[in-house]
Amino acid sequence: MPSVEPFYQTPSGAAYLGDSRELLKGIPAASVNLVFTSPPYALHFKKAYGNVSKCDYVDWFLTFAREIHRVLTDDGSFVLNIGGSWNPGQPTRSLYHFKLMIALVEELGFYLAQECYWYNPAKMPVPAEWVTVRRVRVKDSVEHVWWLSKTPFPKADNRKVLRPYSPDMLRLAKRGVKSAVRPSGHNITASFDRIESGGSIPSNVLEDQYANEMLIAGNNSANDAYTMRCKESGVKIHPARFPAALPEFFLKLLTEEGDLVLDPFAGSNTAGAVAERFGRRWIALELIEEYLAASKFRFGG
Repeated sequence: MPSVEPFYQTPSGAAYLGDSRELLKGIPAASVNLVFTSPPYALHFKKAYGNVSKCDYVDWFLTFAREIHRVLTDDGSFVLNIGGSWNPGQPTRSLYHFKLMIALVEELGFYLAQECYWYNPAKMPVPAEWVTVRRVRVKDSVEHVWWLSKTPFPKADNRKVLRPYSPDMLRLAKRGVKSAVRPSGHNITASFDRIESGGSIPSNVLEDQYANEMLIAGNNSANDAYTMRCKESGVKIHPARFPAALPEFFLKLLTEEGDLVLDPFAGSNTAGAVAERFGRRWIALELIEEYLAASKFRFGG
């Protein structure tokens, strides 16, 4: 973005301060391989980082999405992490994020490559009235991750995100399996137990393989370098961070070294830090200076 001065930059990327709708216009068309972002959700209570009401959310977000569609390469992907919301005054769920996904597909021409889910057990049991007071609903612990693309066949390779085989799969491979047809109609062949591929194909429920069993992909870490530096410097910590495991998974699945990754709602710039670590180029766009300044801590700033 030669016409805009970066807020800071590293050997692999640059962070820019300002309204993403304007900053995106400075990015050449078909130049970004992956857009990974998590915008402010349409919650029924206001957050410090700003959020739009549910009734206005789709129209608001499409102003960003049109530019995102333009800057993506033809085989690129747009991965959108977005949480659900409750309707005010009653224990029912809003449909705003589903309406957004439909608008992205039907109005802007994106394809829904796959819907994924981020399991986040650190989420609070809210709304308290329905979950902890009246006890008529359960705790919400998943968020939607829409994987969208400009073509039905975006660049992707699940061999880059294989998981270790489970002990059960290893035992099955050792014992062998007989060919059979399940009641569902699926044909189980003798090759079902082969493990030569190097790992198991992950599911669309995203979990941090490095986290402990009680905090799978949780975002409440208090001891990571970013959080500790913020505390030491007296800088406000971004209140809605996602774990590095989330962009890491899609970065490995959908990009190669040297590809360009963009986050138009960068916040504490987790996506940029992950891109730097894995040899991708990156651009971060953020409206709030305080959050962007603190994101330097992710790069040793």
